[in-house]
Amino acid sequence: MSEKNGTPANPAGSTGPRPEPLRFFGTTWVDHDNGYTARRVAVAIGSLATAAASCLVLRFAYQGLQIAEVGSFVAVLVVVMFAVCSALAFRHTWDAFTKRPDPDRQASLRGLLAIGFVGSLLAYFFRSLTEAPGEKLHRQEYEAARAHHEMRSTRRTGNPAKKRRRA
Repeated sequence: MSEKNGTPANPAGSTGPRPEPLRFFGTTWVDHDNGYTARRVAVAIGSLATAAASCLVLRFAYQGLQIAEVGSFVAVLVVVMFAVCSALAFRHTWDAFTKRPDPDRQASLRGLLAIGFVGSLLAYFFRSLTEAPGEKLHRQEYEAARAHHEMRSTRRTGNPAKKRRRA
């Protein structure tokens, strides 16, 4: 089903649906081939390492606030802001793996998701432990498209002129 580059191989003349590629995985998620497992491990390690490095950077930023002596209220406010935004980003990213997000809502949450990037990275890490992030959603859509295509292509058989008329 797949070529070496991870794109689906369609036989000549095939008009069936093509699977949508996933970030970092291409279309290897369809048959779990061409290094799918290695990619999942790399994505899990990479997202966890990036989340850890991000927390280190946030720690330096917090120390900068302490050095600037902005006061405990501002320091607590910044910590709470990052914690809440990270929790909301985690939930939003996690939900986006199982259903398509609304584009308008996605655009309005862009700033919140940017602030809560640690939550998004952690969601990516936890999802990659069980599957390619977004694989379940894409597989459902791909299977439905294939079933619909099969139904449409097999429905028209025979000569329609010989069709019996109902009385």
